[in-house]
Amino acid sequence: MRTLYAPLFFFGYIAAALSLADHPLWLLPLLASAVLLSFTCERLIPYKAAWNQTQGDGRRDLCHALINECLTLCSVAGIPLLAHWLPGAGFWPDQWPLALQLLLAIALADLGITLVHYASHRSPLLWRLHAVHHSVTRLYGFNGLMKHPLHQLLETLGGTLPLLLLGLPVDVAALLAFSVSIQLLLQHSNVDMRIGGLRHVFAWAPVHRLHHLKYGRTGDVNFALFFPLWDRLLGTLLYLPGYALADDDMGIGDRPDYPQAYLAQLREPWVSGEFHPPALLPVGLRQALAERTEAQVTQN
Repeated sequence: MRTLYAPLFFFGYIAAALSLADHPLWLLPLLASAVLLSFTCERLIPYKAAWNQTQGDGRRDLCHALINECLTLCSVAGIPLLAHWLPGAGFWPDQWPLALQLLLAIALADLGITLVHYASHRSPLLWRLHAVHHSVTRLYGFNGLMKHPLHQLLETLGGTLPLLLLGLPVDVAALLAFSVSIQLLLQHSNVDMRIGGLRHVFAWAPVHRLHHLKYGRTGDVNFALFFPLWDRLLGTLLYLPGYALADDDMGIGDRPDYPQAYLAQLREPWVSGEFHPPALLPVGLRQALAERTEAQVTQN
């Protein structure tokens, strides 16, 4: 179960979505079933039992998810209108099989989203928006949908503007939006999944959890949404099989008092917050990072 969970979840739901391509409204209940299955499996085989305990964040996370998914739906619905205004449309390979069109859309969108994500950890202004996502102190499926709406807009533009210029069809856009939601559920999942060599191919939870480490710049790794290839090219790929995450490793170390309410989080990017000294690296994490550096030096 632990080994099969991620590939079955990912490919199973995307295959189901492809079969419903002519009935896009059915993607909504299909996504709802994915959320329900994710929550159920997190309780049956949790990576961290403590992360299943609500911290008064359930209603807030639901607000983030509903608002951001509604924005996504509006974006997809607006594609025909945008197609009339954007120059250069019409180069999309719509003669390809739908599955290949979706794969192309995912790959190009992933590159754009990854670059916006990377920039959000380098630019203080973008970080103010992105910090909302990193304020979580436990990881579970819904965390992937927890973003400031403005930052979601930036990521959406980074991921889809090149596709729109190529003439992305509405049906492929709907499948892309669905695939992103499925990937976010997997990437932030609290399921104790074992992905083995697939960690080189897909940025699922065992890869992405390190990105949410609260210890200063240590979490500036594993930015990719779908494919770790982009992190390999950026030099930001990190995998620490010898380090077991602690229950309290997640969050923003120098902002332990980051607001938790939904509206407060929407306001926070425009508020001067009180910063604290960075959280100290745990001994085990420091040792794992040192061993990785030593191994890299030895290989070179």
